[in-house]
Amino acid sequence: MALFGIFGCSTDTVYEENVDVKNHVWMADSAMVFEFKIEQATDKYDIFYNFRNTIAYPFYNLYVTYELKDRDEKVLLNDLYNMNLFDPKTGKPYGKGLGDIFSHQFKVIPQYEFPDTGTYTLHLKQYMRRDSLPEILSVGVSIKPGEAADRQGD
Repeated sequence: MALFGIFGCSTDTVYEENVDVKNHVWMADSAMVFEFKIEQATDKYDIFYNFRNTIAYPFYNLYVTYELKDRDEKVLLNDLYNMNLFDPKTGKPYGKGLGDIFSHQFKVIPQYEFPDTGTYTLHLKQYMRRDSLPEILSVGVSIKPGEAADRQGD
């Protein structure tokens, strides 16, 4: 069972949740599901993925698929994203590190305008070439107003 936690959010964050990955192994058939409410449908939002991994993560990148669904389970968006966690040539880790743990934030859906107010879900799945992906500590989602795009951090 995954552990849920909402970490400290900046004042411009509309939603943030990070889920600890059981035994630090993200299974291919295990979707991380994030449910959130949008109060202002006329605004544009930037949607970010948050990841924490150890230095022992066996790849330089991470492929993730997502589906954004409305309250009626209609798929509004879906795509595959490739994110580099390490420099492909040198192996140097990207992100903010503390010891052998590194945190990353990637803006993956910029300036999205939700069609209506209400509850939405974002389903994330790892899409690597193995069923079990080791050394992933947590997976999360942050949603910020579109103006916050230039302040994303790493």
